[in-house]
Amino acid sequence: MSAITSDGAFFSNATTARVTDSLGCLASKLHQDQELSSGGMTFYRKHSDNRQASPVFTPASGRGFLVGISMTQEHRRSILKGRHAARHEFEKGALYIRDFSEDYRADLQGPFDFLLFELSPAFLERAGEEERGNRVGGLKTVTAQRDPVLAHLAQALVPALARPREACMLFVEQLGMAIGTYLMQRYGGAASSTAGKSRALSHVHEKRAKQMLLEKVKGNVSIAEIARECNMSASYFVRAFRETTGHTPHHWLLLQRVQRAREFLLHSELPLAEIAIACQFSDQSHFSRVFSQLVGTPPGNWRRNQR
Repeated sequence: MSAITSDGAFFSNATTARVTDSLGCLASKLHQDQELSSGGMTFYRKHSDNRQASPVFTPASGRGFLVGISMTQEHRRSILKGRHAARHEFEKGALYIRDFSEDYRADLQGPFDFLLFELSPAFLERAGEEERGNRVGGLKTVTAQRDPVLAHLAQALVPALARPREACMLFVEQLGMAIGTYLMQRYGGAASSTAGKSRALSHVHEKRAKQMLLEKVKGNVSIAEIARECNMSASYFVRAFRETTGHTPHHWLLLQRVQRAREFLLHSELPLAEIAIACQFSDQSHFSRVFSQLVGTPPGNWRRNQR
């Protein structure tokens, strides 16, 4: 089953009846097949408990690059090139990077669980331009190399892929930008020419950006949309917003919602479930979790202590 969210993001959260999926995996072998697209990147989670070998084949195309992070220990695969095969063992947090412009054929040996990022040529070109003209022709080919930073970023995407209807697309888009920037700087040679320079927003741009964030329901506002309003690139806007406010746009928005919730807790008798909806949290559980993280205590305890 596929669907499109209210802000135009596409997701799929079911194994389809196709013989193979878009990455060359046998769909019948997958026990978990999740997909989410936002901000010009596509994220996947492919998981199989099948202990038999599973072949993968993707013909050459102009799709860009695919980056995979192993979410489990001891995954093995043999990558075939012509008559030669190279066997690789992946520990948890190990990645591979492959170029879609080349045929890819591999035998996945036993269970696997990968979170993957697809970077299109347009995404790479746009991201390079946003780094003030540092063009990125591609990424290095890497296989079974540990990358704790990328593994940490990948882990943050797991809840959004599992429950795409509840995902805050503002957060997903910011995370995608962070992943793309890291990949280019670590494996593509890009380096920002604006490092160390002030990027603070003007008062007018700060006011407009905050207004747009607050006006959007459930945080489903595009970073690119706000950046265009401020006449700057998306990545530059995120850095400027953080330098100006001390927070990313998503974190700043959560702080505003928690502050509004405090007012309800102090000055009304509304139950927590109604306060959660009034402050644009997904539900009471989401509200309690965020409030506890930012304030240090659950909202019910905070209300009792204040009174």
